[in-house]
Amino acid sequence: MYTSFFGLQEKPFAITPDPRYLYLSERHAEALAHLLYGINEAGGFIQLTGEVGTGKTTVIRSLLEQLPGHADVALILNPRITPAEFLLTICEELHVHVPESGRGSTKTLMDLLGRQLLDTHARGRRVVLIVDEAQNLSTQTLEQVRLLTNLETATTKLLQIILIGQPELRELLDKPELRQLAQRITGRYHLDPLSTEETAGYVKHRMRVAGATAEAFTPTALREVHRLSHGIPRVINVICDRALLGAFTQEDHRVGANLVRQAASEVYGRPVPAPWLKWATAASIAAALALVGIGVWSMLAGRAGEAPAGSTGTGASTLVETTAAIAAAPAASPPAPTEEPQAATVPLDELLVRHGNDTTTEAALGKLFATWGATYEPAQGRGCDQAARQGLECLFQKGSWAQLRTLNRPAILTLTDDVGRTHQVLLSGLDDESATFDLGGESRHVSITAASRYWFGDFLLLWRPPLAVAKVLTPGTRGDDVRWLRESLRAAQGLPPAPAGNDVYDEELSRLVQDFQRQHRLTVDGVAGVQTQIVLDTVLSATGSPTIVAPAVEG
Repeated sequence: MYTSFFGLQEKPFAITPDPRYLYLSERHAEALAHLLYGINEAGGFIQLTGEVGTGKTTVIRSLLEQLPGHADVALILNPRITPAEFLLTICEELHVHVPESGRGSTKTLMDLLGRQLLDTHARGRRVVLIVDEAQNLSTQTLEQVRLLTNLETATTKLLQIILIGQPELRELLDKPELRQLAQRITGRYHLDPLSTEETAGYVKHRMRVAGATAEAFTPTALREVHRLSHGIPRVINVICDRALLGAFTQEDHRVGANLVRQAASEVYGRPVPAPWLKWATAASIAAALALVGIGVWSMLAGRAGEAPAGSTGTGASTLVETTAAIAAAPAASPPAPTEEPQAATVPLDELLVRHGNDTTTEAALGKLFATWGATYEPAQGRGCDQAARQGLECLFQKGSWAQLRTLNRPAILTLTDDVGRTHQVLLSGLDDESATFDLGGESRHVSITAASRYWFGDFLLLWRPPLAVAKVLTPGTRGDDVRWLRESLRAAQGLPPAPAGNDVYDEELSRLVQDFQRQHRLTVDGVAGVQTQIVLDTVLSATGSPTIVAPAVEG
């Protein structure tokens, strides 16, 4: 109803867990990173908890979109089932054929799962079991879950299990009879509500994803959203949706604090308190009432210290009693004094505005070309055509920070600021905690969490093809390019040179490609595409290409 009024492409505050709208607070980003690490490296259990509406399911949906290509997933959304039904559901999710006679047999189902997991492991793949609403699992089913982790080889757990639930899950796993399972949990992460600053960032993020080009919520309104939602994302969504609808009915393009309070009153079904009641001290109210009482008393008496006739039980007495009652009540804490802004890191959004002339496409391309020792002239045609004439190729796509680390090349990122303007910025460095951008002629270090609020995945990078002509190599092809691929892969993996003359992309070479892709967290498909060739070039340092990830320091 209100989308076109605010220039939106869709409703920004739907409560369905759409990964496009995932806002990574520091804790959300940490949880997602550790879940991805656990899938690739660990075994056993990972526990993710949070109050209702804090974004657990949205994190999992985002995790599913970023899963490595070699992971198979079994997702259980309704765990209120028996142990046998639990095992049967896993088999169905992994497409394991179960004979009708064995569907109710725990032993049969465990045997079938064991064989499936061993076969999957032999093919170089991992199996991940994700259980949502895990606080609803019975003790018997949890014991069956524990037994699943006994399926292992001499060196590797065959199943990674992620348990997601409300805080009651922690209490459940603390029971003495489940201590064996609790001891196998390798990671515990709890999603806290958003802070005031994160709530504002969350609202702005969702509005931008939905297509907003201007700020709809005033700063005061955003503070009210946090106060009335307690930082719970699901409640934020409902309040903001109602507030936008209220602004639309009043034909107001700005949502103020009053509209937010009206929306919250509708959501909660009761009037919400004014914000000043949260911080005003009882002592200050008592003092004010006392002064009023003294004035009224004097006015009525005509002289100090004498009560007017007939004042017993009147408003003056009530006022004194009320004042005394308020004065005796525990005082609420006044608001903390505002701290002076520190001269630390300048926010990224402010940097983008300050250096707007330095974030044009032409400026960014000039910087990107320079990292390769190449030149870009805006008047000489398309950037990718100019790159091709200098022996370089363009790769433009949507990806993640992990993908940028893997490709390890300087890239132009498309950032969108708080008012919807896009900026093309050169990414010149990247580590686990921060990204380095070239802005205003200086290297600016920005935390990954902060940068993620402005970057929605679009990037452009250059690479130097090791082949005469850039092309994808697939099984069945032959020629000098295939011979180069085989020799490069064997060198990268420390294998002796292949026998001369083998220029066919055969099954052996396909396995080498898959092993390399698996090792470097690329899509495991046995096809030597652009990304595989870029990473292979990085490993071999064959073309002297510029990189963004500092090499690991040994020792």
